[in-house]
Order: sequence, then C-alpha cells, then structure tokens
Amino acid sequence: MNNKTSKEIFMNIDSKLKSSLATFKVKRVVGFYMSVLEHQWIIILEAENAHDIESLCIESGISSYNTVKIVPLNDISVVMKRIEDAR
Repeated sequence: MNNKTSKEIFMNIDSKLKSSLATFKVKRVVGFYMSVLEHQWIIILEAENAHDIESLCIESGISSYNTVKIVPLNDISVVMKRIEDAR
C-alpha cells in the first residue's frame, strides 16, 4: 500500500468488479475476503464458467495485483446427486 499506482488500482477494484459482472456473465459476488498481511484475496463468484471469471479478473484489475487461481466449486448437493445418479 506504499505505492501510489497500486493504491489507485486497489481503490477502484471493488467498484470495477461489481460494475463488470454482467459484461462477463458473472451472476454475483458471493463473498470478497482478504488477508492484508498475507496479500491473499478470496473472492467467491457465481458464474457459468471459469473463462468468464478470468476475463472479469483481467478487466477489473485484480490480475494486475495478484496471481489469480480459479477453482470451480460445486455445492455438496450437486455432488451427492451426481454420485446417486451414477449408481
């Protein structure tokens, strides 16, 4: 937070993220958490695919700040249904 350019990017990330959701077909921000001391963010998004999330991260400036790791997740009920259907 000691770099002026980084501060400006950071101050605009939340609004750019939220204003770009529809453009990149991301349904919503479920949660946005950060560990300031570890420089790690966890952003939970609801989207159809990881490529849309990747584009959103680039556009909003998140990828200029951090390494982005996109991990597709399913609700446990979806996983349980798949297991039951596969029996």
